[in-house]
Amino acid sequence: MIYLETSVALAQLLAEDRRPPDALWRESLVSSRLLEYEVWNRIHARGLGATHGALVRQLLARLAMLELVRPVLARALEPFAAPVRTLDALHLASADFLRSRGERLRVASYDGRFLTASRSLGLEPYPLS
Repeated sequence: MIYLETSVALAQLLAEDRRPPDALWRESLVSSRLLEYEVWNRIHARGLGATHGALVRQLLARLAMLELVRPVLARALEPFAAPVRTLDALHLASADFLRSRGERLRVASYDGRFLTASRSLGLEPYPLS
């Protein structure tokens, strides 16, 4: 199972210079419900709701979404081995919650700080290049 962090979803949707490999989309993908809010926020901030709305809905439909339930939020309040930003803490807490319940996860992200923090939790990166 692959935990999809927001940077990868946005790279796919916005056709950035770096895009995830097609093989990623054939994997079993999971993310925090937070990703949905982050993606829509960036799409609307760029005025792309009308042109990208269907693509966003298609991408989100491919993902299993983990809600921000109490155990996830409680984990986000605890320290991480590496300094993390607030939204990264919520994503990391989500991934750690799944890992702690026996899910074998790899993490897909373009964010170096996020990957460093995820490695400190024992989560391996998914190769995006």
